[in-house]
Amino acid sequence: MSQTFIQQRTERTEWFLRDRFGMFIHWGLYAIPARGEWVRSVERISSEDYRQYFDEFNPERYDPKAWARTAKEAGMKYAVLTAKHHDGFCLFDSKLTDYKSTRTACGRDLVREFLDAFRAEGLKVGLYYSLLDWHHPDYPAYGDRIHPMRDNEAYKRDPERFGVYLDYMHGQVRELLTEYGKLDIMWFDFSYDGMKGEKWRATELMEMIRAQQPHLIVDNRLEASGEEGGSIYTEQPSLYSGDFASPEQIIPPRGVTDDQGNSIPWEACITLNNNWGYGANDLTYKSAKTVIRKLVECVSKNGNLLLNVGPDAAGEIPQRSLTVLAEVGEWLRRNGDSIYGCGEADLPKPDWGRYTRKGNKLYAHVLEESVGPVNLAGLGDRVQRARLLADGSELFVTRPWNAKLYPDDAFFNFAQPEHFTYPLPDERDTVVELTLND
Repeated sequence: MSQTFIQQRTERTEWFLRDRFGMFIHWGLYAIPARGEWVRSVERISSEDYRQYFDEFNPERYDPKAWARTAKEAGMKYAVLTAKHHDGFCLFDSKLTDYKSTRTACGRDLVREFLDAFRAEGLKVGLYYSLLDWHHPDYPAYGDRIHPMRDNEAYKRDPERFGVYLDYMHGQVRELLTEYGKLDIMWFDFSYDGMKGEKWRATELMEMIRAQQPHLIVDNRLEASGEEGGSIYTEQPSLYSGDFASPEQIIPPRGVTDDQGNSIPWEACITLNNNWGYGANDLTYKSAKTVIRKLVECVSKNGNLLLNVGPDAAGEIPQRSLTVLAEVGEWLRRNGDSIYGCGEADLPKPDWGRYTRKGNKLYAHVLEESVGPVNLAGLGDRVQRARLLADGSELFVTRPWNAKLYPDDAFFNFAQPEHFTYPLPDERDTVVELTLND
């Protein structure tokens, strides 16, 4: 079963490992208080007090076509929207609850509009679905580690009724799979403490997913982070181990492998500022330079970058986010060949930056200005030609007089004479495409 599963996973994730860059969108009632998506838990807000945001929710400037254009112009190839976050509020027209966008003043199925708009732009689409639900009356509350009412004994729940919640949760996933067309990703979040694996009836859930949409790729959060035995990090993953690992707010130092050292599909999910949901006072935005370099780092380690935006209560992506994404898109328009379809180069990390590779094309991402020629350690006579990827201009691969003592290495520079020191054409990331002879 294991080899068959891994082969199927390889086939399912082929597009994922080619596309490399996606947009994560965290949006819901929490955009109104604008203090992040965990506001209910952090501030211990009861369902009754949280109801005011349900009553107010009416994002009149929600334009998913504009979101889709933004993602496409940023060079993103897929997008994942929160269909339901931990607070239990649904952005889709679920038949199993009234706690949904179609019952607010908004009156719109926001998920359906999102899917239609992003598909129209040729982007692959995914839906995030929280396994938790702080609104549902049968989800554990009092005594749970993170529920908003964890310290309120009046919210003690009958554990025998947890199965009622699981029926609800499985039913909503089935709705998303059967009533919203072809999906590309189902992004579950998240397992913790004893709430993991078969506590979610995970095998049953995955069997239903595979029966409905066998091509769909699923993250690994039906199991707890770092889980031993049968996890995605082993050679014997379980049915619900998922198709890709999902490290959060970190880029793994050495990529992601199983316990035998085999690379497995992975995606770093990273916020553009410091919150997933809209934070009105969170102005700590990553620069376009940082995003570009972190995308390159992920790809150089065989990974993807899923970059999050948090639209505001009116339904608009913040202007600061749009500005960063536009600059990233401008860089990718000229340098995307070094990202899409690329992976690790199986070479040591160079002192001046990183490598990515696709076939016999090796991409040198030069992040640090060199003194004299740029050293391609160990490449000797393996480089046929070099060009600046952004404009296609030819670069000379040579071994100038001051590099003759390094016969196993190749060298290039951005102008002549080759032994001089020159500024980087693009200080964010100058990409040089090297054609190898092997």
